[in-house]
Amino acid sequence: MTRLKTQAARESLLRRVRRQRLKYITILPSLVTILNGVCGFAAIVFASQGAVAGVNHFSYHRLTLPYFAMSGYMILLAMIADVLDGRLARMSKSTSSFGGQLDSLCDIISFGVAPAFLMLKVFEYKLGSFAGQSTAFVSFAERFVWLAAASYISCAAIRLARFNVENEEDESSHMSFMGLPTPAAAGVVVSLVIFHQETLLELSAGSSQLYIVCEDIVMYGLPIIVLGVGVLMVSRIRYPHILNQYIKGKKPFAHLIRAMLFLALVIWSRQVALVLIFCGFAASGFSKWFYYKIIHGKGDIALLVESPTAVSADHDRTTEQEDND
Repeated sequence: MTRLKTQAARESLLRRVRRQRLKYITILPSLVTILNGVCGFAAIVFASQGAVAGVNHFSYHRLTLPYFAMSGYMILLAMIADVLDGRLARMSKSTSSFGGQLDSLCDIISFGVAPAFLMLKVFEYKLGSFAGQSTAFVSFAERFVWLAAASYISCAAIRLARFNVENEEDESSHMSFMGLPTPAAAGVVVSLVIFHQETLLELSAGSSQLYIVCEDIVMYGLPIIVLGVGVLMVSRIRYPHILNQYIKGKKPFAHLIRAMLFLALVIWSRQVALVLIFCGFAASGFSKWFYYKIIHGKGDIALLVESPTAVSADHDRTTEQEDND
């Protein structure tokens, strides 16, 4: 009798699983999401080629870039695809659990594995120039870089898994992120690598001493920065949703001025602009948390990032109270 009940329970479970099989998916958002993952894979390929090619550049038609910089631009292209796939799904009203899981799988490639691998290869190439230096220092540096890369990937995976569990599908609720988003964390790493590969080489033509100092600061600081952004990803520090808070909908005139200044900075030097935008964004949330939580002890930083609906409601309540008084 017990065996019959067990067999019947298994058959019932199998029938439920068959009914839950995926039958329909949205083609266009899924293709854009897959493009995100493909760009991440291309970034890994370019990073591995950069470690072998050295000073040689990637050339295609009229495009000539260092391999490490090309890897960084592939990750930036993956960020654009990551923004577009969600927008396309919401515009077509075709958001689904399948799309969310596919997006996270591609994100861990493009914003988890690819930036960590890029940092690892850039630093290994730097260590290759230390022939004849202390063996103990080189060994310690290699282990530390591997630890930083592994920690970053682990934090990115935890960040994405936590986002899937805590995420709300309502677009109006996406006014802030709990922890540094994985694309922003990858942007910090990528912007520094692109700055090192392109802008610093231009500086070397004018002053070799300035180039050596700047390169040492970027190279030796990169693994520590990778560890730092990894911790920020799994932290409970709130970061604003740039698109929903500052761009989407009606905004104050000052926001237009800021956007124009950012565009001017990008036109003047895209490498410097990338460093300022990504590093400034990552530092802004931590600075607010440190200022209000540690210095002033005002409690949860979540109170500092409110949705426009909440702010409007508070304003209405204040106005109503003043009228009653």
